[in-house]
Amino acid sequence: MKDIKVLGTGCANCKTTLKLIEETAQALGMQIKLEKVEDMAAIVGYGVISTPGIVIDGQVVHAGSVPSKARVEEWLTGKQACCGCCGKD
Repeated sequence: MKDIKVLGTGCANCKTTLKLIEETAQALGMQIKLEKVEDMAAIVGYGVISTPGIVIDGQVVHAGSVPSKARVEEWLTGKQACCGCCGKD
């Protein structure tokens, strides 16, 4: 089970990111531990200056914007999405 933290003070992008991760995990049938971290000292402790920040299993993987659904799927499954450059899906 992945331990995921969304770092942010409660802005719309932070809420959107939290919901996106939750919905993507449900769609994939994955159980995750999802936590919202709003404490600024904790956020800065991760080295995140621009929110939302995303921490998976103790490692910051994203900061500063809402990630794409494909990117969230990559984090959850460990499989890189196909970019389509080779003509394969």
